[in-house]
Amino acid sequence: MLFTNVSSVAVGFAMYGMSLIPSQILMAPEQTGYGMGRTMIQTGLLLAPSGFVMYLFSSVGARLSAARGPRTSLATGIVVIGLGYVSALFLRDQPWEITLATVFIGAGIGIAYAAMPALIMGAVPITETAAANGLNALMRSMGTSLSSAVISVVLAHESMHLGPATLPSSHGFTVALLVSIAAAVVALGFSLAIPRPSRTGSVAPAAAEELASA
Repeated sequence: MLFTNVSSVAVGFAMYGMSLIPSQILMAPEQTGYGMGRTMIQTGLLLAPSGFVMYLFSSVGARLSAARGPRTSLATGIVVIGLGYVSALFLRDQPWEITLATVFIGAGIGIAYAAMPALIMGAVPITETAAANGLNALMRSMGTSLSSAVISVVLAHESMHLGPATLPSSHGFTVALLVSIAAAVVALGFSLAIPRPSRTGSVAPAAAEELASA
C-alpha cells in the first residue's frame, strides 16, 4: 500500500506536467524563440491524440497486468511516461514533436493508471478495497496538485519579457521537463519496491480488466 500510494503521487505529478507544459509551448508567441503561436483550438487538436491513446492503452495495461502482474504494468507505464518527457526535452521545435511526446506520456498514463487499483485491491482485505482505492485516488490528486504548484513556480521564476508581457523562458520549460522526468524516476523506484503479491493473482488482474472496461 505504501509504495503504491507514493508511486501514485509521483505518477500524478508526472501526468499533470503534460497538461501544463505542452499547451504553453504551443500557444506561446513565436517571438519567444520557442513558442509556436498556435491558437487554443489548434492546441487542443494537437493534444487530443494523447487522450485517445490514454483510453486505448488502459486496456493494454489491463492485459499486461493479467499476464505479468500489475507491478510490472505500473513500472512499464512509468517508463513510457519518462520516455515521453525525455523526447520533449530534446524535440520540441515542431508541433508534431510535441504531439508525439504527449502521445507517449498518454500511453504511459493509461498503462500505469490501470495497474494502480489492481495493486491496491491485491494488497488489502476485500472489506477494505473501497477505502483503499479512495485513498489511492487522493494520492493521485495530491500528485497533480503538487505538479501544478511546483511547475508554476519554476515557470514563474524562469521568465522573460516580451514587450509588456512576462512569459516563461525556454530554460524554464527545460527545468520543468527535468522536474517531470525526476518525478517519473521517483515513481519508477517506488514501483519496483512494491512487494510481489503473496496470494493468487486472480483478484488483481480482474480489477485491472474491470477498470479498463469502465
